[in-house]
Amino acid sequence: MYSLVNKVRQINPLVLHYTNDVTINDCANTTLAIGASPLMSFSYEEVEDLVGIASCVVINIGTMNSDNLDLYVLAGKAANKLKKRLVLDPVGVFASKARQELVKRLLNEVRFDVVKGNVDEIKFIGGFDVKGKGVDSFDDGGDYTEVIKRVAKKLECVVASTGKIDIVTNGTNTYKIENGTKKLKSITGTGCMTASLIGSYISCTDDILKGATMGVLTMSLSGELADCDNPPIGTFKVELMNQIYSINEETFCNNSKIELV
Repeated sequence: MYSLVNKVRQINPLVLHYTNDVTINDCANTTLAIGASPLMSFSYEEVEDLVGIASCVVINIGTMNSDNLDLYVLAGKAANKLKKRLVLDPVGVFASKARQELVKRLLNEVRFDVVKGNVDEIKFIGGFDVKGKGVDSFDDGGDYTEVIKRVAKKLECVVASTGKIDIVTNGTNTYKIENGTKKLKSITGTGCMTASLIGSYISCTDDILKGATMGVLTMSLSGELADCDNPPIGTFKVELMNQIYSINEETFCNNSKIELV
């Protein structure tokens, strides 16, 4: 599985983002750092053309804009039609009825390969109570493996849940990742960047579960390594990008805290 990082850098897949304008630059740079190519758009007019040349489409609802609600659905349907990989990041779905309605519409009308979110976003989509605030998760460090598996079975796709313990599952096979650092929650965008990593990896493999797992593992392990010397938060953010850029198969083999359960 770790050799997928080499494949991404060999293939250099094009990952099309319909993402939020808070983290768009970080998502683009993360995609570049892992060896893929980013493309960002907010345009209705070019959906068919851009989806046609992309390997994967990432849809992130972080900064909802009433002008773009139909754009997400249109891009998702185009990806399905053209048989492109598709990732949904339902940022802050629990924060407002408008977000809930949009995510419900997307899940009803579009088939996603991966739904990625923090533990509260995933639990909420599955119909479970959550304690999140705004777009941030309240992570009590509990083991929600069975809950996340139920959500994956309900959605009929791979689900990637990030938190103190990361869980990536297709409802049958499940990876648990215990790499990471609290500092990943202290800078904005690491979840969005994780969706970009997932999109980069699943573009290069038929095994969506392993590709999504590598995306989550790359962020968690890079964060852990970036925090080795306990740098201040600004330095940590820069070092996080450095670690994503330099991570390789040997780094994964020597440092991954991952279990197939």
